[in-house]
Amino acid sequence: MDAQGRGQADGIDPADQWVFDPKTGSYELRLDPSGPSGPSSGSPSGHPSPGPGRSNPPVGTSAAPKVPGPAGPAPSRGKGKSLPEQRGGGRRGAKAVAAATATTGRRKPKPKKSAKKKVLLWTGGTLAFLLVGGSITAYMIYDHFNNNIDKVDVGVSNEAVPDGPMNILVIGTDKRSGKGNTGYGDKDSVGHADTTLLFHVSEDRSNATVISIPRDMITNIPQCTAKNDDTTKTIPGSKGVRFNESLGQEDRDPGCTWRTVEQITGLKVSHFMMADFNAVKEMSSAVGGVEVCLGKDINDKDSHLKLPKGRHRVEGEQALAFVRTRHSVGFGGDLSRIELQQQFLSSMIREMKSSDTLSDPGKLYHLADAATKSLTVDTGIGSISKLTALAKELSKVNLKNITFTTLPVLDNPADGKIKKTVILDKAKADQLLAMVRDDVSLTEVKQKEQEAKDKEDAAKKAQDAKQAALLKGPKAEPAKVRVKVFNGSGKVGAAQETVTWMQNSQAMAHSANGGNAPGNKKAAKTTLEFAPNQADQARRLAEAMGLPADALRQTDKDAAPLAEMTLVLGADFKGAGVPVTAPKAPKKAPEGIQKIEADDKNICAK
Repeated sequence: MDAQGRGQADGIDPADQWVFDPKTGSYELRLDPSGPSGPSSGSPSGHPSPGPGRSNPPVGTSAAPKVPGPAGPAPSRGKGKSLPEQRGGGRRGAKAVAAATATTGRRKPKPKKSAKKKVLLWTGGTLAFLLVGGSITAYMIYDHFNNNIDKVDVGVSNEAVPDGPMNILVIGTDKRSGKGNTGYGDKDSVGHADTTLLFHVSEDRSNATVISIPRDMITNIPQCTAKNDDTTKTIPGSKGVRFNESLGQEDRDPGCTWRTVEQITGLKVSHFMMADFNAVKEMSSAVGGVEVCLGKDINDKDSHLKLPKGRHRVEGEQALAFVRTRHSVGFGGDLSRIELQQQFLSSMIREMKSSDTLSDPGKLYHLADAATKSLTVDTGIGSISKLTALAKELSKVNLKNITFTTLPVLDNPADGKIKKTVILDKAKADQLLAMVRDDVSLTEVKQKEQEAKDKEDAAKKAQDAKQAALLKGPKAEPAKVRVKVFNGSGKVGAAQETVTWMQNSQAMAHSANGGNAPGNKKAAKTTLEFAPNQADQARRLAEAMGLPADALRQTDKDAAPLAEMTLVLGADFKGAGVPVTAPKAPKKAPEGIQKIEADDKNICAK
């Protein structure tokens, strides 16, 4: 493979082939890394030019100077005379030099190849930047990018690339620090969690769901600790406050937002990344602008966005104005602004994954520089090498399988007529978060796997129908139900708790505690074993306990008249009187949930 492009050749590290020349002040390509540190013998000037298929010097460094001719007057091409062969070059070398001096009498540098060489960059940044991957030959910029990154110790030390699903918390703070940002609202603000997204990547890396968390959602913020230099401060929790107060207020750091998100969603956060206003401005400019679409004219005096209806390419201050606009779109609130931000991020991801960006070393360098300068991360990914590993993993997700959505909320009834805040729509949120926990994609990308699963489901459905038939028919009187209860749930006292409930609440006097399950083994699911002539008793008990059809196990032979059925409590047992049937994760998103596909180019804000 080409040592300057897609990999290393003959064990050569591409970084070793770029050498700093103190005489010229530039990095130059040395094709013979095993040779002396001085000029290469293969170049007349000691400054080797890129050979066939080689990349140019890394972005951010000067190109190699033009190659001067040999010292002294140019040799003439008198009749019958020829130039001496170039040392070490043989006849081919002589012909090359002769051809080069045929018209001018001076040596000329070898012409550069005109074909562009794709140079991909692995590094980290904000949400959209993470979705781009590659490698870059100019490893000498490593320290530069590494020194750009700010780190915060949140008291959690996770591997850069954890096993299983990943949940990356992306925080956009409205702190007005940085060049040109003091004119936006409260310039002295310590900053809030103004924009918060939880980026969930499935275990098999086939899909991702990005959940926006509304900043004005009323919630409880748990107690947390914040580290500052060598001191650690414990910050008490707050009840019934806006979510955005999880950052900045009371000296809360991103670790406090981290714990608040975990409390709300029930998902374990793997890492966090926090960016400021400059991230949007500089990164949008680094890629040459981001295309957005407006369904109507916008003239927002608060965000300073003034654009006519239609498609536009925004960058810098205009890009920031776009993602800050809320009064002129939708219902004029934060939820409408979230949809603008999701449109912007989707477009930026598409821009970063485009060939125009991936084949442009200049864009990639400025993108990496802008991203890392405006980035704060946890210590688990606090270096370019760790961000590189994480970015490489995240880049496996296909663009078409990334879906943006918003945590379902309702207007806060406590606000009265003036709606300023929202509260969690628990029913829809639970359904959405169950999907995320089970890696169910909102884009339903696993078509082949789904087809196989459908076949499996069909077979199971037939079996369930057979089992369900067992639940149909007459039910015995509670007093005639005879059952011995065994505890395989792992919960101490579960069997006795169930027997007490059966006897006192269900009038099943002939229930008894059988102790631990045979062999003291834990059971994954609760099961009820009964004989054909005990089916009426089994139906009564199944109804009382909320047992599903697949929990019933009917034997082949009838039992003795006063024999007991066998109930083994499993890990799905939640408590006496609590239905054992567990809710299954839905295959589709909750009805009416807001979502945007990352590869949808036809979204226009209205």
